[in-house]
Amino acid sequence: MIPYLVTVSRRSPEGRWRGLHVPVLPLLVVASPLLSLAVPAGLIACLATRVSPVGALRGTGRLLWALPGTRIEFEQGGTVVLVRVK
Repeated sequence: MIPYLVTVSRRSPEGRWRGLHVPVLPLLVVASPLLSLAVPAGLIACLATRVSPVGALRGTGRLLWALPGTRIEFEQGGTVVLVRVK
């Protein structure tokens, strides 16, 4: 299952949470011109480093499939950032 919503929450030093909800599909539509440049660059990188492009694509697909339900938390000083993928 491909993730459809990424939530980024930030807790300030005062303890207040602020969240940002990012829908993945509209972001991909907007970023598709950049993705059309990234695919050939990735293919060239695979060929230059002698990595199988099909294997790299398969690994990327497995990574995307495993993302839903992931929680990542970063803490520095009094600020905490929590990233959740749904």
